[in-house]
Amino acid sequence: MSTFKPMSFAILAALFAAPAVQAQAAAQQPSPTQFGVASFNMAWAGSQQDFDRQNAVCKTVSWCDTRPRREPGQASITEQANRVARQCAADTERLAGGPAQQAMMAPCNAYQGRGAPVELTSADYAAKLAGLQATIDGLVDKHGVRVLAFQEVRSAEVIKQVLGKHAGRFGVCDAAHEGFQTVAFAWDRSLSAKPAVCSVERGLEVTDNPADPLARKVRPGLALELELPGRRVAFLNVHLKSGCANIVPTPTYQARLLDDRAGACQTLNRQVAPLERWLDSVGKQSPEYVLLGDFNRRIDEEAAAAIKPEQVRTDGSNPAGVPVAGADGKVATRYLWQELNDGSRTLQQVPLSSVEAGCRGFTGLDHIVLSGALAARQPANLGSRKTAVVQLPGQRIETSDHCPRSVTLSF
Repeated sequence: MSTFKPMSFAILAALFAAPAVQAQAAAQQPSPTQFGVASFNMAWAGSQQDFDRQNAVCKTVSWCDTRPRREPGQASITEQANRVARQCAADTERLAGGPAQQAMMAPCNAYQGRGAPVELTSADYAAKLAGLQATIDGLVDKHGVRVLAFQEVRSAEVIKQVLGKHAGRFGVCDAAHEGFQTVAFAWDRSLSAKPAVCSVERGLEVTDNPADPLARKVRPGLALELELPGRRVAFLNVHLKSGCANIVPTPTYQARLLDDRAGACQTLNRQVAPLERWLDSVGKQSPEYVLLGDFNRRIDEEAAAAIKPEQVRTDGSNPAGVPVAGADGKVATRYLWQELNDGSRTLQQVPLSSVEAGCRGFTGLDHIVLSGALAARQPANLGSRKTAVVQLPGQRIETSDHCPRSVTLSF
């Protein structure tokens, strides 16, 4: 009987390193005042040890789903779906060792795709990590990206691993969180004359149910400040609440405003005031800043809808300034983009100008937004690009369901 020996992460990473990407390593890098900035949701990226622990638990519960799903064509989630999800959560929590341990583990269906559950191996997950490393290599070598904002990552240690050959020159920080998913930054240390400053924005870490002291908290934000020649520049990396994404209905997703009664929309609504407070605060200290990440909201659709100021809030009040929050943190906001770009400050979305062949997955959720002062330094035709993730044929755990979005900015 032969013994299966999974390929090492290093060997798999080498397989991903396509000659075209390797050739870019020697390409001329952008000038010190012009460099690439990227946002990359890495789809439940943990360490190899994180996966092996999760897989051991989930084999026992047949990779069940703790999140009830609304099936296509259904107006709401059925009680049967809720019951199945509750049972899955209870079984997984027991096997993981308790609620805190379960929270730090990826859901059992995180790497399973849309079909029936399959037996996954350590080698399958090593291929995902190698794909992430190769994708980041391409962003740094080909597109001159020197600041990367990551979402859906377990820890800074994972970022250091997937930075591969670039790990030595990049600083890394993350936002400590009570759940598996958090946000992190990596930046080229040579950019900043002084040590970079990372700070966690706990205001965005609202709960799904403010009336329940045990309710889980959603992801915090993470700020990064760099001292560039002659100026300080700030970045805020966000991964906002999912499930309240679009104002244009699709066959799969209903159109929802931020005053919708759906729980996801109410949670996203409670993130508005903390986000506005950060924008006000950073604008006084560093007028040049970048807001980027997975917004889980089609702010491009909102911008295109030409919403009138009196429509932005349910009470018809002027959207300028931070909206008044109730005892539960909710505000009168209905449209996220018009609330943020409210006249008291000027923001500019960097439009998507190109999508690389082979780029699949979620669209319209990942954004890069510039302050008015920073936007004024950019060319009129500034655009961002989406880069396909690197993936081997037949890879059973996809590298990511998001394509990284990047832009070259002048500072």
